[in-house]
Amino acid sequence: MTSRSGARRRHPKVGFFGLLGAGNIGNDGSLEVVLAYVREHHPDAELTCLCSGPEQVEARYGVPAESLLWYYSRNREATGIRAALLKAVGKVADTLKILSWTRQCDVVIVPGAGVLETTLPLRPWGFPYAMALLGVAGRLGGTKVALLNVGSNVIRQRTTRRLYRIAARSAHYRSFRDQLSKDAWREMGLDTSKDDLYPDLAFALPIPAGRPSNVVGVGVMEFHGGNDDRRDADEIHASYVDAMKRFVRWLVDDGREVRLLTGDEIDEPVVEQIFADLREHRPDLGPDRVTAAKLPTLGDLITEIAALSAVVGTRYHNVLCSLKLAKPTISISYSQKMDSIMADMGLAEFCQSARAVDVDLLIRQLTELEAKPEEFWQTLRDRGAAKRELLEKQYDVLDETLFRMPPKEIR
Repeated sequence: MTSRSGARRRHPKVGFFGLLGAGNIGNDGSLEVVLAYVREHHPDAELTCLCSGPEQVEARYGVPAESLLWYYSRNREATGIRAALLKAVGKVADTLKILSWTRQCDVVIVPGAGVLETTLPLRPWGFPYAMALLGVAGRLGGTKVALLNVGSNVIRQRTTRRLYRIAARSAHYRSFRDQLSKDAWREMGLDTSKDDLYPDLAFALPIPAGRPSNVVGVGVMEFHGGNDDRRDADEIHASYVDAMKRFVRWLVDDGREVRLLTGDEIDEPVVEQIFADLREHRPDLGPDRVTAAKLPTLGDLITEIAALSAVVGTRYHNVLCSLKLAKPTISISYSQKMDSIMADMGLAEFCQSARAVDVDLLIRQLTELEAKPEEFWQTLRDRGAAKRELLEKQYDVLDETLFRMPPKEIR
């Protein structure tokens, strides 16, 4: 079959879509895993990406990329009428871009992450609108859109829920990263009986060699609550940061070294606040006792955690990677997804809410975890290995579902 121009596409065109390349290492790590799968199983595929950080994606992964949201890629210092006009222009530009880009692809993959979540503050006419457009564009243009091992929660905001529902219903293939996410959509009226359930894509990343250590990783986050917490955001943030400061002080007083971990570039202010607190309250502390890791990729995070004795984390992938490596792990949870992965790995009692951190309980939890026998940690390693095997099996499903077809003709 040929196109109107007489040309025929010789290789499948595969697009990647999402909040990628914008500083969140969990999102980028999911892209890295799926990109490796496509390059290994379908080396002839032509790759493209529509994302929030195209320059970073092109530089790091060698994939041609375009900007996803027009307004957010511009200078956003405008206010009033000018800002409103720019946003309106941006919505038109986004609609045309997503429709055109999706139509040119045979397959579009949304790689993992919490792309159907509202556990952190989110406006409906940004990414949720883009996800809905992607689904509609895929249906209209015959492009297979795959939501791959994605996370979700029960969405209370009506407009956001409707937009994400369009995205989920329109997908050619859906898989969820945990039962919690799958159940959330069933509760919201979507038939998920035929949807697959596979582990988070981060479990596919290689495990580096570790070494004995007395360094505790403390993962921090620029946390202000979620969509339902906007009125109390400042109070939640202040309480959370104060608790993390006090816990780090206890660790150094206990003779530990501390490595501060993040998961997104926006978390850096919390790191700086902890350092400022130590300068004030522990002015004689040696500079090597508390340090911060610069982690551009999820692989770097895993390597960093491999060298730690334990992790107390807030970012989801700080916690997940620590579990993957069978480290003593405490979750300062900002959503149910973190409690879910902790329970799945046998550590349900070692969670706390990020909205109300109990430092004394944190200390007791860490002490109890560190006293557990080797057999306990071997069980965690076995569970992680089983998850990696499941992800390998999923590749066969994707080959059959997404790639067993002739490439679309270029229209």
